[in-house]
Amino acid sequence: MNWDQNGTANVKASVVNLETPSTNFFIGGGTMEQRACTIFLFVCTVATAKDVPASDSVKLPEVRLELLGRVKVDQESRHAWIAWMKEHGKQGKVNVADLSADRKAEFEKLSAAVKKADEENTARLGEIVAKHGWPTKTLVGKDGAHAAWLLVQHSDANVQFQRKCLDLMVKAPKDEESQTDLAYLTDRVLLAEGKKQLFGTQFTSSGGKWEPRPLEDPANVDKRRAEVGLPPLAEYVKVLESQYGNGSKK
Repeated sequence: MNWDQNGTANVKASVVNLETPSTNFFIGGGTMEQRACTIFLFVCTVATAKDVPASDSVKLPEVRLELLGRVKVDQESRHAWIAWMKEHGKQGKVNVADLSADRKAEFEKLSAAVKKADEENTARLGEIVAKHGWPTKTLVGKDGAHAAWLLVQHSDANVQFQRKCLDLMVKAPKDEESQTDLAYLTDRVLLAEGKKQLFGTQFTSSGGKWEPRPLEDPANVDKRRAEVGLPPLAEYVKVLESQYGNGSKK
């Protein structure tokens, strides 16, 4: 959901990234109204620290556990925010000016929790990357590497850092990174840099239908998606339509 300057979150041109397991909701604010940031809900496939014992083959087990713990905070804050939006939003919109004092306080508290989690996670991930390089599967395990990726996906306030992490992932051996995760981050960074996405992981709804955000060489997108383990784009349009309807109408 994108925040208008008047404080209204609308989905007339909402951006949704629905590649299982994710759904993106966009808001703006710096204060909430002035700086763009991102709310993501990932139906979490990342194990928490207590769910999966550390593997003996992981070189940085403590870092792995920390990354998993940070994802837990990330997910909890987003689940709470989106649950509130589903209960109190009207047709995909929330006008802060129309909220009661209590509802506005709830909204601001939940939004602040997401913003705080993102800022702290971005800062800490930056320290980890500076000390150890990008957290690969060898360093932190498959789940730890996926957790690191999810955290950088949520670092939209620092596109330069996202680009740095993306470049590190690209340079890593293919078996050290999820190529699906890499596709997500590639699209995220390209769009943030004002370029076209490659894999069609970012959607927008407008005029009653779902469409990918600006896409390079659309004719070959399904070929590129298949190469990184993603199904055809048309399948995700159907998922979007089944879960969200036919998109917001102007």
